[in-house]
Amino acid sequence: MDAADPAPDGAVTSGNDLGADGAGSGAGGQPPTDGEGPGGASPKPKKQRSFWKELPILIGIALVLALLIKTFLVQAFSIPSDSMQNTLQQGDRVLVDKLTPWFGSEPERGEVVVFHDPDNWLAGEPTPDPNALQTFLSWIGLMPSAEEKDLIKRVIGVGGDTIECKKTGPLTVNGKALDEPYVYPGNTPCSQDDQGGQFKVKVPEGHIWVMGDHRQNSRDSRYNQSDKNHGMVPVNEVVGRAIVIAWPISRWDNLPVPDTFDQNLSARSAALTVAPQGLALAGAVPLVLWRRQRIKAAEGR
Repeated sequence: MDAADPAPDGAVTSGNDLGADGAGSGAGGQPPTDGEGPGGASPKPKKQRSFWKELPILIGIALVLALLIKTFLVQAFSIPSDSMQNTLQQGDRVLVDKLTPWFGSEPERGEVVVFHDPDNWLAGEPTPDPNALQTFLSWIGLMPSAEEKDLIKRVIGVGGDTIECKKTGPLTVNGKALDEPYVYPGNTPCSQDDQGGQFKVKVPEGHIWVMGDHRQNSRDSRYNQSDKNHGMVPVNEVVGRAIVIAWPISRWDNLPVPDTFDQNLSARSAALTVAPQGLALAGAVPLVLWRRQRIKAAEGR
């Protein structure tokens, strides 16, 4: 890194070093001694840059990389409440994948996602007052920003799904019951109150329906059905999927999609079942009409 730079290609000698026969020569026609510069003096090695002079450059590079990672790859978020217990505890730090949405991927059922407040869901919640260090850490992505009002919930339904809950459950997606081992112990899949416990909704395209794992302590899609999105979260408000609990170390774990979402929950499954018969019927009609025309033509001859 600190060695002298090699001469550019093709710049082996200069015109002043050529003798009468075009050969390089030094004083008295003798070639210069290896390692000697003009006048026989040895070239001075470049002085190594001081560590303290390089430190600001290294810090600057690290900050730029941190900002790029925060913007395009992953970002750390702090869990502010108990609404996702026991999957997530208050004070946990999770890493959120922000890269995948850039390639057109949309949230899927069962994923834990962070999203911007879609329509004043956090009204009345206290606004944090960070100190200078916390502000700096949030700026480089190691802490969430106090200005950003974000929530974290589990995706239960995506565009086209019908979500229903009666009495205490089970919760159903397109008529199929969910086995939800992640629900907080002692909670029922649905509460019994009229506002958040009994519902049947259809999720429009481009939206998701979200619920907290601590069902009796989560003001999620159920309790925001009177907002402009009817409790749904627009996909473009989703920051990304929470993939890892990164802090504290004792809580380190990944956040996979539960097995209950592996079953075929698609709202289109029933339509696909009858589609072959419908296609066969549609294909048979022109054939029958064509055959009748042939018969009539033959009879008219």
